[in-house]
Amino acid sequence: MGRTDMPRVIAAMLDSGACWFLTRLVLTFVFWGAGIGHLADFEASVAELRTLRIESAPLMNVLLVITLLVGSLMILLDRWLWLGAGILSGFLVVAIVLAHNFWAMAEPARTMNFRVATEHVSLIGGFMALTVADRWRRARR
Repeated sequence: MGRTDMPRVIAAMLDSGACWFLTRLVLTFVFWGAGIGHLADFEASVAELRTLRIESAPLMNVLLVITLLVGSLMILLDRWLWLGAGILSGFLVVAIVLAHNFWAMAEPARTMNFRVATEHVSLIGGFMALTVADRWRRARR
């Protein structure tokens, strides 16, 4: 059996506050980036929501921006991280149902949207892992 213990330099890096912040920053990048993008080009975002047949697209875009930015901020600021992860995970589930419902599509859209949906599920797993890591970090303090 091979050696499984981690080199001290890597363990020290992973235990650092900088690495913990970078982890949260990278995991939430797609969400706060999208939130800023939906805010910066509001009309294009509203038009995108209308293609999904979403009623009250302007209001829904405001709620989308709030969801993406507030969920991301909770994680980035390490305040109620579990709730921010839950908010963004919920967003991903809704996105699968509304925008990536591959089960109701014909090819080639079906395969492309199936891949996006599975990526969303993997991101939810990343939020689960982040929340577990946060509990472990807090328990060690």
